[in-house]
Amino acid sequence: MKNHSELVGGVTLATLERYRQSQNALYPIKRPKAAEHAINARSGFVNGVPMQWMTDWPLPYPLIIAQAKGASLIDIDGNQYADFCLGDTGAMFGHSPESIALAVQSQAQRGFTHMLPTADAAIVSELLAQTFGLPVWQIALTATDANRFALRLARTVTNRPKILVFHGCYHGTVDETFVRLKHGKAVHRPGLMGQFTDLTAMTEVVEFNDIDSLRDALEKRDVACVITEPVLTNSSMVLPNPGFHDALRTLTRETETLLLIDETHTISSGYGGYTRVFGLEPDIWVCGKAIAGGVPTAVWGMTREVASQYEQALLDKESGHSGMGTTLSANALSLTALRASLEHVMTPTNYRHMETLAGTAEERLRQVIERHKMPWHVIRVGARVELIFSEKLLKNGTEAEKTHLPELEGAIHIGLLNQGVLIAPFHNMMLISPKTTLEDVDRLVNALDNVLRELSVG
Repeated sequence: MKNHSELVGGVTLATLERYRQSQNALYPIKRPKAAEHAINARSGFVNGVPMQWMTDWPLPYPLIIAQAKGASLIDIDGNQYADFCLGDTGAMFGHSPESIALAVQSQAQRGFTHMLPTADAAIVSELLAQTFGLPVWQIALTATDANRFALRLARTVTNRPKILVFHGCYHGTVDETFVRLKHGKAVHRPGLMGQFTDLTAMTEVVEFNDIDSLRDALEKRDVACVITEPVLTNSSMVLPNPGFHDALRTLTRETETLLLIDETHTISSGYGGYTRVFGLEPDIWVCGKAIAGGVPTAVWGMTREVASQYEQALLDKESGHSGMGTTLSANALSLTALRASLEHVMTPTNYRHMETLAGTAEERLRQVIERHKMPWHVIRVGARVELIFSEKLLKNGTEAEKTHLPELEGAIHIGLLNQGVLIAPFHNMMLISPKTTLEDVDRLVNALDNVLRELSVG
């Protein structure tokens, strides 16, 4: 039986339930067409949606989007939203940037895919090297694919079986990364469906920022690759301690272990990503989602040494499928969108706007939670801002897990949405795009202020 006086992130459970009920009642009033659509779609899709993550929004039924442009959405009922979710980073640089849209329109007249390179390919390789530092590249459709291929390559060139991940990491749906710590031991992440092998047999998992445990795991010299985000993101953001990345690079080099930096979420950090901004030196670098403006594309870059080992492995392997790549990888549409993104969208000028406005949002959101005396804090990585349900900065994935409070998140999210503000459904993440305005930030801050005014009562 629930204790309705229990505090959840500083708010009583009774208050949360009352507020959520009131917001759920408001939601259908402005969305009758979406309600009809939800009924019609239920028989044709699992749970009425074409992809299950769409049901993770804390809503009575999904929003149905009619148009996305810049930093705003319009649903089929005509409601407009200031969009701070931006496709959970897929549209980090805004919806349908003009230069990418024009490039895609042009390429559409010349073919989408043919499993052969276009003239854009050589230009894209140069742009990737200039922007992100690593000299040799491959193109995939998603960061999951890129990570999977890169880990397969790491095992090949090191002749080692294992990888190492940090507790609370997120690397898409790569099998080996669905491992976490429980009571100090590696176990499968909860909720994992259809897993038929023991992932813990070939994956080491340690806490982020724990250099001693990292050293112990790598000294066995059976780990092919450490795969990590430079900042833990999907677990509530966890920043690296001072010196952590230096120690990570030193230990991987000492033990001849490859280091893969996955920047699919931390590309928000600034021009060239966290790796360039903070001078990291990975052997392999991955980014997906936003890299081509939301057109399904991912990239993975590597050092000359790793590239030479890859080329030699391709020569040495027996005839047969390598398991590297897919038919649509590096298709013509992806390449043209990627080129336009690198040339015209992911620019230092756009990043300056994003970071400046994100700093404003961070400070104003902090003022709101302080005014309402909530035991939370605000954290930012470049253009990515997040509310964390903890008074102190988080050190690792275990601490981050404790800040996931679904009842509180759900109440905040629908409360914001009913005021025309959208944030990420899985946590309290907000992104600032080149098209986000100060007026959008005003709307976000005022909406959160209104929500917390209601939640502070009782």
